Amino acid sequence: MAASPVPELSDDQLIDWIRLARTPGIGAKTFRHLLNRFGAASEIIAHQSEWSGRQKQTEIPAPAVAEREFAAAAKAALKYLPVTDPRYPRALAALDDAPALLMVKGSLEALGTPLIAVVGARNATVNGRRFAKTLAAGLAKAGYGVISGMARGIDGAAHEGAMTAGHTVAVLAGGVDVVYPPEHRDLYDRIAERGAVVSEMPPGTEPQAALFPRRNRIISGASIGVVVVEATLRSGSLITARLAAEQGRDVFAVPGSPLDPRAHGPNSLIRDGATLIQSADDVLCELPSLNAPAPNFSSAAAVTRQHIEIIEENNTPDTRRRIEAALGSAPATVDELLRQCQVSPAVMATVLLELELAGRLERLPGNRVLLIGTV
Repeated sequence: MAASPVPELSDDQLIDWIRLARTPGIGAKTFRHLLNRFGAASEIIAHQSEWSGRQKQTEIPAPAVAEREFAAAAKAALKYLPVTDPRYPRALAALDDAPALLMVKGSLEALGTPLIAVVGARNATVNGRRFAKTLAAGLAKAGYGVISGMARGIDGAAHEGAMTAGHTVAVLAGGVDVVYPPEHRDLYDRIAERGAVVSEMPPGTEPQAALFPRRNRIISGASIGVVVVEATLRSGSLITARLAAEQGRDVFAVPGSPLDPRAHGPNSLIRDGATLIQSADDVLCELPSLNAPAPNFSSAAAVTRQHIEIIEENNTPDTRRRIEAALGSAPATVDELLRQCQVSPAVMATVLLELELAGRLERLPGNRVLLIGTV
């Protein structure tokens, strides 16, 4: 039986989501865990004392603050897309750290098309830009959307190529209303008209170095595959490719001369197992047909009250002590903890969240965790 569609959030519900999404200390994973536990943003706010632990200084913004942001966003024709909305990219929604709220300028429907990421160097070669443009056009002509970061070089060329035959999605590190780089104002306007510009940051946020890896995880997470055209070994594009591999996405790379540092990134990806490609057809033959059944991505909306009750029933003091005892100052994977403690993933996630909110747990890449303050 097909799952019932999740109703669109009312304005009041959306205000609660904005308040939580803008609360310091509540990141994407924490929001997801809290939503799984309490079922609604209003319930999370109402039961703050149950999850805030020792972090009494955590202040949820007042409704008036969220209402001002909501009004400003509406005036600028910006849309909010919660992770429970069926128009939210399904591939991205399946990730544990999917942004609770995306801000979108343009078409929400553009995010529903299967997306392929095309990324690469900002100081790209003329041939690299030409290839990215031709590649993106071929992917768009085949019915895919092309997603990238609207940066100079390969990103910009990929957006341009996609718009010759279809639509494209740009993910920004700053606010969705902040054009970066500034010289891409015309490109930004055309993407918003022909596709969508997306960000998880509040409106008006200026792009900063720390925000670009967060943007990259959205690019890779929303896609079904990532193509790297040109990139140095220490570039953001290689971060995107690494994130894509961790997220279970296909990684493709365009080979280049060993004498060009911009080819070192793709060449190293190919050496490590990425698929070598020389045309859009090479990518398309590795992907399932658009007419094939959609991948079985899970959704944040698939949370039921029964699931929440099971968590609460099994999350006993004994269970919490057992999990805490299994943790230590050395990192351990969550899978290892599950095997050792013999509890359900839902209970484990809830206990780890409680420890994290209490400032006693640190999360590391590779789904690893460690207890803070242990000897």
